[in-house]
Amino acid sequence: MALIIKKSRLPGAGKGLYTTKAISKESKIIEYRGEIIGYNEYRRRTRNEQDQYLLFVRMELCIDAMHTPQYKARYANDAAGITRLKGVKNNSDYVLFGDKCFIVASRNIKAGEEILVNYTKSYWSYMRKRMK
Repeated sequence: MALIIKKSRLPGAGKGLYTTKAISKESKIIEYRGEIIGYNEYRRRTRNEQDQYLLFVRMELCIDAMHTPQYKARYANDAAGITRLKGVKNNSDYVLFGDKCFIVASRNIKAGEEILVNYTKSYWSYMRKRMK
């Protein structure tokens, strides 16, 4: 998969993940990789607001991509986040395959499109509550 990092189209999102080639619906786009931590460390980082790139898989397996910028999946943004762009919707989801988490296309994605993944409503509820 040919993926590149450049400025996101979403206001205030920073960098984004883009594809240079068309991607078919249900294709694995990229694995979400980073430091593997357990739940206690996950909770500690969350309490300390060091959770920008945390992905909870299960109690003994959480992935933190904070200190691994070489792994491109961390740059995928969510179109349903705090700042939205009218007419822009997510085109992928996080999907578990055993102990690995991949970003998977939820529709056909055209070359040049930004990869936009669903972070889930519970994630955004938590983030909005924390911002208050």
